[in-house]
Amino acid sequence: MSKTLDLTKELIARKSLTPEDDGCQKLVAERLSKIGFLIEDLQYGDVKNLWATIGKSGPLFVFLGHTDVVPTGPIASWESDPFTATEKDSLLVGRGAADMKGSVAAFVTSIEKFMEKEPNLIGRIGVLLTSDEEGPAIDGVTKVIDYLEDKNEKIKWCLVGEPTSDKKIGDVIKIGRRGSISARINVLGTQGHVAYPDKADNPIHNFSAPLAELSSLKWKDETGKFQDSVLQISNINAGTGATNVIPGNLTLDLNVRYSPSTSIEDIKKDIESIIQKHDITYEISWNIGGRPFLTKETELINAVEQSVIQITGMSPKCTTDGGTSDGRFVAPTGAQVVELGPGNASIHKVNESVVIKDLEHLSNIYNAILNRLLTSS
Repeated sequence: MSKTLDLTKELIARKSLTPEDDGCQKLVAERLSKIGFLIEDLQYGDVKNLWATIGKSGPLFVFLGHTDVVPTGPIASWESDPFTATEKDSLLVGRGAADMKGSVAAFVTSIEKFMEKEPNLIGRIGVLLTSDEEGPAIDGVTKVIDYLEDKNEKIKWCLVGEPTSDKKIGDVIKIGRRGSISARINVLGTQGHVAYPDKADNPIHNFSAPLAELSSLKWKDETGKFQDSVLQISNINAGTGATNVIPGNLTLDLNVRYSPSTSIEDIKKDIESIIQKHDITYEISWNIGGRPFLTKETELINAVEQSVIQITGMSPKCTTDGGTSDGRFVAPTGAQVVELGPGNASIHKVNESVVIKDLEHLSNIYNAILNRLLTSS
């Protein structure tokens, strides 16, 4: 029986819905402490975070992951209990199997195998886990990074276990992520009767012209590694529900996923300049969900690529697409960040699953990365 599979099953059995951890980090801490890791439990608000390290000096390599999972959705739609890991054909089914309890288990078993060989460790290993990745991410990794920065603890290499694979384990790795900035615009008008439009001021009509211009906004990526950035409108709300009332305001939500080629200041300026061209009274509030990052050709990318080739026989594709990850909090410290995990086809879905054999492959890839970066030749 695979140790990685066994540990994945134990983790799935814990109902760690954000921000709950339900003992996942304690289970990992117990395994790591047995092989000499120093354990620090860092709790901020309702969020549990684990920081575990081993090694006395040298460059710090960190496995970064999360123990929280998203809600199950209708349990009746699942083929089995989402919190009982169930083997079905070649798959392990359960909430968090791919996102990302399988990766967390592979972290642990890869380190255990590495330490069993009593390597000539030329650096340090860290494991950072949070129960606040799927939620607002306010009291999770960002707070731990602040704690580490205060201690002058510098991460050189960070491997994030997010599910990146497409068709086969290791076929895709993430070497960067786009940033995310959102805005809520409140367009102010004057409510009135539809039969007397001269006595009202319709915010829907007033915003129709800037809405068309905003919808076509685009920012070109100059790195060659990202998609061009476009503005997406996610919600528009106006009206009282009555068909004979002109509304007094309109609320609009928008988001831009942007590359390192574009600044937050540029995005804000371009959006507000369009609105200000029109005779509109409005309020706007901004929320920065995360800044973009790109890991250039480095020893971490090389170590990950060569390790994937060693275990699977194929070269991974380096991409930057998809949403955000907790790597966005680590990259600004100067760390090299790469994401590699299992297949992502079923994440957040009913009957989430991971290919069983991929769990051990992933553990072996992680182990090979440790050997390449942290042992003397």
